[in-house]
Amino acid sequence: MAKEFYFHGKTADELKKMSLEDFAQLVPSRERRKIKRGFTDAEKKLLEDIRSGGKAVKTHCRDMIILPEMIGKSIKVYTGKEWVEVLVEAELLGHRLGEFAQTRKQVRHSAPGIGATRSSASLSVR
Repeated sequence: MAKEFYFHGKTADELKKMSLEDFAQLVPSRERRKIKRGFTDAEKKLLEDIRSGGKAVKTHCRDMIILPEMIGKSIKVYTGKEWVEVLVEAELLGHRLGEFAQTRKQVRHSAPGIGATRSSASLSVR
């Protein structure tokens, strides 16, 4: 049996029924301040698209806070190069969308370049 998820003592169903102001009291101060100051026009449009339902919603709003009404939805977040699909689960509440769509790839180094260090002098140039 799967363990039920709790966010500050509330289940996902209780969170979905909460008002935005009540949810703001559960999140850290940075997110609370953003909710209190209000969302931008692009973020308001994103919320309208999510509420209307349908398939995956595309957005450039990487700094949008994940709210309880987004649980179970699929949101495509732009990384600057491609769209990364983020499946919103209850565990992601209070985080930003951009945290789950990385903009930089992990650096993978191979052999050192010519003249990189003294130790690379022993490697063949070919």
